[in-house]
Amino acid sequence: MFDKINLNGHSSALKFWHQSGIYQVANSSQARKRARQSETRRRHNASQRSAMRTALKRTLSAIGDGDYDQASTAYKAVVPVLDKAVNHGIISKNKAARHKSRLNSKVKALQS
Repeated sequence: MFDKINLNGHSSALKFWHQSGIYQVANSSQARKRARQSETRRRHNASQRSAMRTALKRTLSAIGDGDYDQASTAYKAVVPVLDKAVNHGIISKNKAARHKSRLNSKVKALQS
């Protein structure tokens, strides 16, 4: 994650460890704090995005099984997850509405 190093005589220099390599972050305390906040938010957003995608996949697999009751229950579980993602800024409200609309139409098609 973060590691203090001695770079060109600047002992307060901070390096940011990321999957694709090491990025140098500015030396000011404000920039260090923003880097810490960004990393924390990135991790939180990634977990929220993953939970949303898992819920969507669970709903799609229930629809694929062809069981209306199971698909309906899964749909009712995914709607609050999508709304939460919108409220937290993970996805746009139009994307959530599009997912809900398409899933709902697939669930309704199982009913008949």
